[in-house]
Amino acid sequence: MRFYISYLSNWKFLKKINFGGIKSIFFLSSLLYFCIYFFYNIDQISFDINLEKNGINLLLSFIFCVLSIYLNAYAWKYIVKWFGEEFNNNNPVSFYVLTNVLKYVPGGIWHFVERFNFIKRISNPQIALYSTLIEPYFMLSGSFLLASLGVIFSPLYFFLILPLVFLNRKLIYLVLKRLGSLKGKVFEVLRLSNSKDRFGRINIISFFPLRALFLEIGFVLSKFIGFYICLNTFYTTNNLNIIYLLVVFSLSWSLGLVIPTAPGGLGVFEAFLLFFVGRNIPQNIILVSLIYFRIISTSADLLLSLPFLIRKLFRKI
Repeated sequence: MRFYISYLSNWKFLKKINFGGIKSIFFLSSLLYFCIYFFYNIDQISFDINLEKNGINLLLSFIFCVLSIYLNAYAWKYIVKWFGEEFNNNNPVSFYVLTNVLKYVPGGIWHFVERFNFIKRISNPQIALYSTLIEPYFMLSGSFLLASLGVIFSPLYFFLILPLVFLNRKLIYLVLKRLGSLKGKVFEVLRLSNSKDRFGRINIISFFPLRALFLEIGFVLSKFIGFYICLNTFYTTNNLNIIYLLVVFSLSWSLGLVIPTAPGGLGVFEAFLLFFVGRNIPQNIILVSLIYFRIISTSADLLLSLPFLIRKLFRKI
């Protein structure tokens, strides 16, 4: 009884914490850290680049960023299929790619809103809600699985595979309920009641969503290759362990994902990669590489989403 009362009091205390405010502070602190890092090294930073010599590298980085978006889109399609909705075409993939740029809009939920409405029109609200809420968890699981390669450096990295344990037909509803409690703003925007019984059982087609998970791993790997090409463009003497870089990249990208206040992980990803890499790479080199990679990856999102943005613009005129 004493334990139960203590549990209730702790839960009430946690519910009073303004997690939205904490996330905002975390985002602003990360952005400040990156800016301080940048201005401290500004006299050593040069954005000059020889396009004749390095243009191919930047183009390759852009291609891998584009590839990552499509891999992510196909992963989402198979997540929806895992929940029992079959597709005879690639319309979900195209729609996902077109709306991907909305992750940069303040609030970090508008791409989810568009995708929820899309699936609701062709399926039902329950599958639309499931696929909307669970997709970031798939991305996080794939990224953590790659980061768990760090087990060769420390046994603690083994625990990063834990999110995979819940990616199965029996336990996925626990994840959905937890995500539902964290995504109150999403429920508000979608005009859904955030009730405890919302997550009922549906016809999940297999025990484990292997295809969707592999595609999410491919998504993070493609992002990493795009970054690695950028890094090697400016740091030709790069002799860092590529596994170490992959682990650092995956962890930094994951932290950018779980801070929804950061549009597209902006600032958080860069700050944590700077923090983890430390002085293993010259500061001016890693800063220039990160800025070019951010420009390239954002440009890929903008280019692929251009038809969607133009259509939205003409509707408002």
